[in-house]
Amino acid sequence: MKKLLLIVFALSTVFAVAAQEKKKKGGFVTRTGDHLMLQLTNDHWIGAPDSIKSRMKGLARGANVYVMLDQRFKGSPKWSVAFGLGLGTSNMYFKNMTVDLKSKTNTLPFRNVDSIDHFKKYKLTTAFLELPVELRYTFDPENESKSMKAAIGFKVGTVLNVHTKGKTLLDKNGATINSYTAKETAKGYFNGTRLAATARVGYGNFSIFASYQLNNILKDGVGPDMKLFQVGLNLSGL
Repeated sequence: MKKLLLIVFALSTVFAVAAQEKKKKGGFVTRTGDHLMLQLTNDHWIGAPDSIKSRMKGLARGANVYVMLDQRFKGSPKWSVAFGLGLGTSNMYFKNMTVDLKSKTNTLPFRNVDSIDHFKKYKLTTAFLELPVELRYTFDPENESKSMKAAIGFKVGTVLNVHTKGKTLLDKNGATINSYTAKETAKGYFNGTRLAATARVGYGNFSIFASYQLNNILKDGVGPDMKLFQVGLNLSGL
């Protein structure tokens, strides 16, 4: 994950330099244009069966960070198109359930572990390298920090990592057996590509956003047809 964040930071530097060069040359980019976007998300699996949904625990959450280039239309400065690159992550938490990523079965096992040893804390994490595109509208493009803004778009992602992590092993009665962390990594059951529609609206550097996955989280036939829905706070700037 540290390497991925380093890549995003390097890309942000390159994009910022490119934007400055465009300013000097009198191109499309004549303002800051929300080049850096950080999103804190509340995550949901749309279409999850009750057997899985009933085992989801707490607030599922994630974080997305994108570096964007923003190009304003010369004839209509309130409108612009932005595109970029970034990292999207999601964390789903489960109570008394495990997800066997390394199983050799044809379908991904979601196992109920009420009556056997299980972890006190257990989560499934996914990370995607994503290419977002937005059509943006700024009500007052000359004073962006105090202007209403709206955007619609889409993003395409390729899977980087899928893993589960369990902390503190308990017996079936809830007594601690061992305080350790177990992690398993495997991507075989998950779609390697993610397509999502996006929208956001806000004021200045803050907005609320939503993202809805158009294809399934899992590959066809290996599990229920589920899609990732994210909603949350978007912080933009630079």
